[in-house]
Amino acid sequence: MKIGIIGAGQLGRMLALAGYPLGLQFVFLDPSADAPGAALGSMVKGDFANTTALHSLAARVDVVTFDVENVPVEALGEIAALKPFWPPVTALGVSQDRLLEKQLFRSMGIATAEFAAVDSLEDLRSAARRIGLPGVLKTRRLGYDGRGQFYLRSTKDLAVAWKALGAVPLIYEAFVEFSREVSIIGARGARGEMVFYPLSANVHSEGILRHSIAPFRNPPLQSQAEKHLRKILRHFDYRGVLAIEFFVRRGRLIANEMAPRVHNSGHWTIEGAVTSQFENHLRAIAGLPLGCTAPTGHCAMINFIGTMPPAAGLLRIPGVHYHSYGKTPRPNRKLGHCTVLAASPLKRDRVLERVLALPF
Repeated sequence: MKIGIIGAGQLGRMLALAGYPLGLQFVFLDPSADAPGAALGSMVKGDFANTTALHSLAARVDVVTFDVENVPVEALGEIAALKPFWPPVTALGVSQDRLLEKQLFRSMGIATAEFAAVDSLEDLRSAARRIGLPGVLKTRRLGYDGRGQFYLRSTKDLAVAWKALGAVPLIYEAFVEFSREVSIIGARGARGEMVFYPLSANVHSEGILRHSIAPFRNPPLQSQAEKHLRKILRHFDYRGVLAIEFFVRRGRLIANEMAPRVHNSGHWTIEGAVTSQFENHLRAIAGLPLGCTAPTGHCAMINFIGTMPPAAGLLRIPGVHYHSYGKTPRPNRKLGHCTVLAASPLKRDRVLERVLALPF
């Protein structure tokens, strides 16, 4: 079976690495001929909105998926009618708009921060009065890794924030005083079966995920998260992997956003779970049985952002697994990651501290 992947970034690359043992082949669509996935499959060079390129991809494969969310859904309707396209275009469309995403969560009884659509400076002032400060002004679309966000601490920040972001539709959200950030990843297969990974606890800086630990064992939160994710998967008649990121506040989960694809906080599953998120995504879209999601140990995942540490130094540390994406370094770019796998949380945390102390 040939899998078409829109986007040949590191997620597409890791999908292909997981798929070759299953006998799958891959064709990528990407604007860059030397994107990370290029070494692992055929390439169709073209912009994600290029309908000719999308049709060329679809003509060469049996099923189409994606590793990026900034694909115009208007361009996908035709190929989704021609070839199986998973996850569904409807889920991708909602995930691209923070307002639609929050409205979906609320409609399903999933708690979120208070929010309001903002299309003018007066809208922003009204939202800040109603919801309160501090808060976060965000672009509704195309914001990731901290981009397109402005933190407001007082009324003095309103005009500044509007000047910085006001050229596009926005959403204002109350700032959530949280004790921890967690995410859950699950998969739904061709026959509606579902599997869920243990929660991961995530640490962000400047909006970018720095490291995760998993499994984060908290049975009440795990139960809440699985319940919420199950609702979303059923709502979209979903196939593939989906992630939801939450804030934890006073023992409750507050949904932040969802990702209808494999997710950075699930990279630990490559070494740390019986079946990785990448393999389960492929199993789901290819109509294969889903694999076991049980952890094989206690894990940590550390992103390499902006610079890549030398492999030799890390690989001297027992239990460390090194992944390079083959990208050109630049500030705030995810270039690779490493996974720590240990027999106990204490051993994992010791190795994690050792890795985080390295100069990268």
